[in-house]
Amino acid sequence: MKKVLIVNASQVVTPQGRSGKTGLTMKDLSVIENGCVMIQDGKILKVCVCDDIEEGWKVGAEIIDATGMTVLPGLIDSHTHMVFAGTREDEFSMRMAGESYLSIMEKGGGIQRSIDATRQASEKELYNLAKKRIENMAKMGVTTVEAKSGYGGTLEDEIKQCKVAKKLNESGPISVVSTLMAAHTIVREYKHDPEKYVKLIIEEIIPRAAREKLAEFCDVFLEKTAFNYSQAQHILTAAKAHGFELKIHADEITNGKGAHLAAKLNAISAEHLLFSDREGLEAMRNHHVTAVLLPLTAFSLREPYAKAREMIDQGLVVALASDFNPGSCYSYSMPLLMAIACLSMNMSIEEVITALTLNGAAAINRAHKIGSIETGKDADIAIFDCPNYAHLVYHMGINQVHTVIKKGEVIVRNGEIV
Repeated sequence: MKKVLIVNASQVVTPQGRSGKTGLTMKDLSVIENGCVMIQDGKILKVCVCDDIEEGWKVGAEIIDATGMTVLPGLIDSHTHMVFAGTREDEFSMRMAGESYLSIMEKGGGIQRSIDATRQASEKELYNLAKKRIENMAKMGVTTVEAKSGYGGTLEDEIKQCKVAKKLNESGPISVVSTLMAAHTIVREYKHDPEKYVKLIIEEIIPRAAREKLAEFCDVFLEKTAFNYSQAQHILTAAKAHGFELKIHADEITNGKGAHLAAKLNAISAEHLLFSDREGLEAMRNHHVTAVLLPLTAFSLREPYAKAREMIDQGLVVALASDFNPGSCYSYSMPLLMAIACLSMNMSIEEVITALTLNGAAAINRAHKIGSIETGKDADIAIFDCPNYAHLVYHMGINQVHTVIKKGEVIVRNGEIV
């Protein structure tokens, strides 16, 4: 029996519950001053003030002194495209000079460039690149990350990315949730026959990934530059028949009724949602679809932010994630994300914490086991070197993570991977 005891925390801060929070309840945080967390065999045993710890329980426990620090649930990055090769900094410079993302795509840039680079990379090369990324994410307090495929466009290359995500999850240091996203763009070979690519996804890629248990979710980019409503519906319906839970890249550049489709198919989440209409968002709320908002992407593209305030007030479960990818958002910075969400999206720091923990867990169908510091949940915890949670944004853009614990094991100490 392994025991870990976090003691003397300035604050232990957490949302509570085993499902996503909505509306005003996103602000409801439990805050325990001079708090401690008792962990046994990778699970949270008790959360209390330090005076309530039985002296005998300390015997044989690994003691983590959090004096002057703030303890939160491990952060959850519920939307990334982290398995890829190659970078596109030249396109970033083109956007800074005034060229649009769509214009760059039309000139042969964009996702297809990352597809070409990822196809050329071996599984080992992709693993090594992604491993370094998730270690850096862990140092920012992330204990669970979602990883989408979508830079393959062939059966073997999509499977290759999913295999990498599975191996990353098995090797640690953090959990990696795999999402099949072969429907990311109409790849070059099928530009003049998109339905043939849709057929490949439905008849070959989805069944193979399901058979080999390489992904838990299936995602589709529903957009005028990618897959239309009918194609997205066919792909997601096929995925659901093979046992996948569903996600949708919805209404990022135009209103393609992606929010409506997410509700219709009972997706776990719909992501981006910059141009969703009120009716679509209401349908998502009524069908318990988590809204995953990606402020770093809007920041990088210099586009308007998703209407977080309206969605929260409308009663949706709202999560935040990085959307880390080589094109539209080459960042997984949690400090920057938090600052933007508060300062530019009119979210309170309490709502941001909930969106990056419990609601992030809801976006990957794990709110019952992670996302809060509560008895019985996995001991996924981030300890920040700041006296209270307001400092997470007050000291803006600064990584204040000191210690990270994953399932009761310390994976980051003094800001560095153990």
